[in-house]
Amino acid sequence: MVEMRKPIQVAEAVRLVMEHCHPLGVETIPLEQAYGRVLAEPIIAKHDVPSFDRSPYDGFAVRSEDTIGASGANRISFKVIGEIGAGHVADRGIGQGEAYRIMTGAQIPENADAVVMLEQTVEGENGFTIRKPFSPGENFSFKGEDAQKGEVLIEAGTLVHPGTIALLATFGYAEVEVARRPIAGILSTGTELLDVADELVPGKIRNSNGPMIVAQLTRMGIPCKSYGMQADQLDACTAIVEKAIAETDFLITTGGVSVGDYDYLPAIYERLGAKVLFNKVAMRPGSVTTVAVLGEKLLFGLSGNPSACFTGFELFTRPAVLNIMGGTAPYMPHMKAVLGEDFTKPNPFTRFIRAVWEMTPEGIIARPAGFNKSNAVSSIARGNCLLVLPSGTRGYTKGMEVDILLIGAEQGVKEWVL
Repeated sequence: MVEMRKPIQVAEAVRLVMEHCHPLGVETIPLEQAYGRVLAEPIIAKHDVPSFDRSPYDGFAVRSEDTIGASGANRISFKVIGEIGAGHVADRGIGQGEAYRIMTGAQIPENADAVVMLEQTVEGENGFTIRKPFSPGENFSFKGEDAQKGEVLIEAGTLVHPGTIALLATFGYAEVEVARRPIAGILSTGTELLDVADELVPGKIRNSNGPMIVAQLTRMGIPCKSYGMQADQLDACTAIVEKAIAETDFLITTGGVSVGDYDYLPAIYERLGAKVLFNKVAMRPGSVTTVAVLGEKLLFGLSGNPSACFTGFELFTRPAVLNIMGGTAPYMPHMKAVLGEDFTKPNPFTRFIRAVWEMTPEGIIARPAGFNKSNAVSSIARGNCLLVLPSGTRGYTKGMEVDILLIGAEQGVKEWVL
């Protein structure tokens, strides 16, 4: 008898997955290895930035009181008494009518409280003249204006990107405490599968899901172990799934989760004693996406159809992996867009359409990326977002406002909002 599955909403499926994520602890790594990791400690300013008053421009450091009354008809003269390059300090403070030639980033000399930009002067043999007054602090970069000692700049749980690396380096974090990365297991199931290098034969297809999942994990910086392809044989599949679970922190399988005679993943979960969190989601593609948990390990049963597999990973696996690493913004960023063409097919489930968004003079426009059935491959390659079309009895027409989820964004968001 074919199992009758009751679908749950996407938001509920996401919630169930996230509730079953378990952190793997922390480790300390060199700064140069920290990109793409999740901070396990906050970044705290160890000193003021800047640590001294400095010049943001090439120009002249002066006393603002000496500029009072300057105008086009009354140019005021200054005598240059020296030069301060970045990394150097003045020999002495400045007196009345004096100035230092100063370079960008150099420390302001004593008594100076303004910087005259080079283009605001007319230079002479021993100095320069100005035609306007300057206020105290004008063209100044003040000590501590960027960050003050003891300030929490970045919270724990933040994904490290190049800007974070710069901040860590600024404050001398030669080593960084980060969450441990999980190791993923990947298994592609299906008697119909061929290796990428194999010649096509009738009834067979090349395994695209396995390499795609490896790439999706690589984009996240997650190491993985591939368990190759496995034909639809219950005992053999059970053995390799059991081995993979023992050797990795979570397992992704593709195929075998539908209700066909050779879809063995439900039976394997039952044999292993895994708890199935859900086995049908009210979404297209990927309604048969199944997630189970064994002990503290998540088992992601993604569809064998490439588009459904890709979508299931982005919606469920990706945020779960970031959650395991303590990430506080694990969800795909989203924004509003205008639908660029009609999508008239009604559907009882929410659709996640591989799409392309672009900025136009009329605003952000999103269009389906091409052929969009669950077995599509070409639209995955073209798309840069998932176009979200809620369930309903009617289709959608060009010009309607829609939600899109951004694919491959470096920074996520803290809440699931759809």
